[in-house]
This record gives sequence, structure tokens and C-alpha cells, in this order.
Amino acid sequence: MINRETEQAETVVHINRVAKVVKGGKNFSFSAVVVTGDGEGKVGYGTGKAREVPPAIQKASERAKRFMVRVPMVGGTVPHLVWGRWGGTRVLLRPASPGTGVIAGGGVRAVMESAGIQDVLTKIVGSRNPFNVVRATFDALGQLMTAEQVQRLRGVEIGGGSVEAASPAVVAVPAEAPAEVVTPVEEAVAEEPKEVKAPVEEAVAEEPAAEVADAPEETVERGDSS
Repeated sequence: MINRETEQAETVVHINRVAKVVKGGKNFSFSAVVVTGDGEGKVGYGTGKAREVPPAIQKASERAKRFMVRVPMVGGTVPHLVWGRWGGTRVLLRPASPGTGVIAGGGVRAVMESAGIQDVLTKIVGSRNPFNVVRATFDALGQLMTAEQVQRLRGVEIGGGSVEAASPAVVAVPAEAPAEVVTPVEEAVAEEPKEVKAPVEEAVAEEPAAEVADAPEETVERGDSS
């Protein structure tokens, strides 16, 4: 429903009939949850209670207009994935490509359409109480941040630089190539060590000359011939 006076869309999410037990019996009344938005990024919600339905809706609508928030959007969808929580309800909001539409139901769809979000994927985990669902959805919307907001918060650009105009980096280049420096290890490797012979190898290499004893002369005794 569009309010012609304010040009804002109003959606009644839920109407509940409640009773208060008193000494004389029960007092019945109605509570309403209303979501309102301008379709351009501003959305709010409110609750109202009255003995009749129209006054309850009117109270909820007025409260929703007083507590509207700005929702960051990128190309008709949410900037990033986010979880919202309220009580036993958790709501997931996930960015979607153009043409996907609003994949949501109940209070989540009412909030997304009132805010002007055109493409989004959502999921409800836990309790499906309409009031909790709306509160969890607004909790998720409150955590959304654009890239510019993240840059200002962290003081860096997405590429890793500073937000302020950074001066170009200066790289020092030597005018002349430095002389080659040879480390002691390289010198030791460059100089081939002299061949060192082990004592055993020297003993084998220098074999003593074999001493040959002079053979004794054979003495032939000749007897006198008789």
C-alpha cells in the first residue's frame, strides 16, 4: 500500500490478536507490525497496539516513519553477504545478479521491496515469528557497508594503497655497478687445494729397493785320484 501523502510504501507484515487477563476477565486488543520505505534505500519498521485494527496499523505506521534507516545498495542488490539475528531467528542476505529478483518471503520480502532492493537471495533460519524476522532483517541491513565505507574505516584502498593521494615510490638506482665482492667461502672454492698425500700412500709409493744377498760360491772338492 502506497501512502499518497508521503509517497512511501507501507506493508502490514502481521496483525495479532492479543488478550490481557484482568480481574474482571480478558481485555482483547490488536498488535500490528508495519514496514514502510521510499523504494530508494530508506526503510523503517514499527509496531502498534490498539483495541481495533485500524488504530493499531496507524500507530505502527507512524512509528516506522520516525525510525527509518538508510540501506547501502550496489546495483540494486546488497553489497555483500551478511547474517542478521534477533532472538531465535537468523536471516541471511546474499547479493544476487541482475534479473534474479527478490527471493524472500514474509517479513523479509516486505523489507527488501520497501527499501528498493531488486535482486537478493535470502534465507530464514530458526524461529519464523514475524516480529523476530523483521528485527533480524534490520539487524542484517545495519551491518551492510559499501566499499567506500570500508575504505574510510580502515584507511586503505581496495587495492592496498592509502585513501589519500599517495606519492609515487622512489627507487634508488646506483650510478655505477658496485665492484664484485668475493666472500672468503668463494675464495676457498676458487683456489684448488694442493694434493696432500697420506702417510700410507707415501709408504706405498716409496718402496725400498730389494736387497739381494750374494749367493755363496759353490766349493767343489776334488779328491785325489788314486
